[in-house]
Amino acid sequence: MTAPATRGPALHLVLGEEELLVERAVRAALDAARRTDPSADLTRVRVSELTPPMLAELVSPSLFSEGRVVVVEAAQEASQEIADAILSYVADPADGVVLVVVHTGGGRSKAAKGLPAALRKAGAEVTECPKITKPAERESFVRNEVRRAGGRIDAAGVVALVDSVGTDLRELSSAAAQLVADSGGTVDEEAVRRYHRGRADVSGFAVAEKAVAGDRAAALETVRWAQQIGVPHVLVADALADAVRTIARVAAAGRGNPNQLAGELGMPPWKIRKAQGQVRGWSTAGLAEAMRVAARVNADVKGAAADADYAVERAVLDIIAARERR
Repeated sequence: MTAPATRGPALHLVLGEEELLVERAVRAALDAARRTDPSADLTRVRVSELTPPMLAELVSPSLFSEGRVVVVEAAQEASQEIADAILSYVADPADGVVLVVVHTGGGRSKAAKGLPAALRKAGAEVTECPKITKPAERESFVRNEVRRAGGRIDAAGVVALVDSVGTDLRELSSAAAQLVADSGGTVDEEAVRRYHRGRADVSGFAVAEKAVAGDRAAALETVRWAQQIGVPHVLVADALADAVRTIARVAAAGRGNPNQLAGELGMPPWKIRKAQGQVRGWSTAGLAEAMRVAARVNADVKGAAADADYAVERAVLDIIAARERR
């Protein structure tokens, strides 16, 4: 006799700003609900569009006993009225309804800021989704993704994968899963290089490396090839920003032992060592200008520019020009 599916928590708090992790947490809550009731309906609503009567309708038990999952997004924008309505509901939740509250952890009002603590106190199942920004965090993410796919990866493989793919978590997750499948479960640097041999040379990091080195011809050739094969503009923009920011931070730290500076700067020794070699070609004024260019192209590729290809090429040329400033 098959055991009945275990009903998942009726209240979830998804806390943090990392979009991929937030989406996974919401999906996990939905999957848990559908293990109990395969027909459970999903409704997603932004808190700014929510009213107390609308919330009451969404979380009311179905006449036909159908399960439902209600996801309240951007709860950090909640007004006092909506925060009170949510807390009033969770004090006496309806059977068959799963409420998922997505919150960044911040908030514009006292009520919004206090919502996570109140939901924890109410017994919410909490999933932390902190923003992944530091190199060490990204490398830890890669290791976890490989484990999640049922494989193992060594330190050199982690570095090679991040270097080949870039900083986008979805790209890293997809690559990690594919590598586990292709390698039989054991991922090392050789496996990464073999799998990415066609794209390692045209990753965002390859474009950035040519740009910060001041190699105009190679940078333009690389960025145009990246565009031709479909490397996302945002990955190139992120790589340009990361390269410039790394050089600026290493320059400010001064020359020192990369192994000793690693903890202070929050980046691996190999990256510091590489940046120390790049610093010599840059002036303080040039780095300041390059940082402005990196910020501009980041906005451009996210919608500010009419032509993202042009915006990226312009940024590459402007960074090369900034390097020549003295």
